[in-house]
Amino acid sequence: MRIVVDAMGSDNFPEPDVAGSVDAAREYGDTIIMVGDEARLKQELAKHTTTGLKLEIVHASEVVTMHDKPSVVGKAKPNSSMHVGMNLVKNGAADAFVSAGNTGAALSIATLFTLHRIPGVKRPALTAIIRLKNTNTVVLDVGANADAKPEWLAQFAVMGNIYAKNALNLTNPRVGVLSNGEEEGKGNQLVQDAAALIQPLPLNFVGNVEPKDLLKGGADVVVADGFVGNILIKSMEAATSMMASALREELKANVVNMMGALLSRSAFNRVRKMIDPFETGGAPLLGVNGVVIIGHGRSNATAIKNAVRQARAAVNGRVIETIRDGLQQVPTVSQS
Repeated sequence: MRIVVDAMGSDNFPEPDVAGSVDAAREYGDTIIMVGDEARLKQELAKHTTTGLKLEIVHASEVVTMHDKPSVVGKAKPNSSMHVGMNLVKNGAADAFVSAGNTGAALSIATLFTLHRIPGVKRPALTAIIRLKNTNTVVLDVGANADAKPEWLAQFAVMGNIYAKNALNLTNPRVGVLSNGEEEGKGNQLVQDAAALIQPLPLNFVGNVEPKDLLKGGADVVVADGFVGNILIKSMEAATSMMASALREELKANVVNMMGALLSRSAFNRVRKMIDPFETGGAPLLGVNGVVIIGHGRSNATAIKNAVRQARAAVNGRVIETIRDGLQQVPTVSQS
């Protein structure tokens, strides 16, 4: 397999991007193609032991920053590492693209300038993978479509179901619509209309899902418009960060607490790893005609390596081809 890594993507590029690429090449044995400023990447790569690893560098003269506007960067920087990397996938020179860069820009460049949409897809969806104790939950959309239509959410349900089955190996994923109440008929008009469209589809539809049920593992795929989904994810990230900070302060408050913390270190480490988003690495941009995995800007080397793992799973699971076939088999969605 040949996986492209946008080596100019993360907040601290290219250090974690290169280190993660090296780790991925070592662990998975695939060819990792790092795209970015060739001189900088060679300099960074020289810090690592790479004997026997399949690593390539493809030069890209421009960088998409976190401050670039997605609406203009597609045309303004045609030689960016995002453009070059996605075009490698488009042209068949690579199997998947991974980036921890500007999410909006990645969406714009993938949709409008390089890979474009899978035939029949109304709108691509950004996803998030929430790590729970025993499984993962796919949430989409988390930011691509602030205003959505019911048929778009129905497509999100189909695409999320396919990703959960084919890439995350979940058997018969439970699909739900994020709402303010689990009873049928709850939610705004969008939620009600989307639920009515999803209900007859060949999915394991469990109806409305409240945030508390999501966190209890009550669904494997949860769909929402991008505005609500984005607020959900950011609220969860903020709450987790606040609780972790408060816990650290309490554990350092006195000698007794510090001793308890030392005795419980292994348990704390297991919990930290369970909820650490870097252990997931990234999540797919579903609906574009190629495997694209988007990670957090703060990604470290571990996150980049695990994002490559997500890309491998999507390729091995033939997610793109299955989404294409799946939408064709659901006329009420693909023709809406």
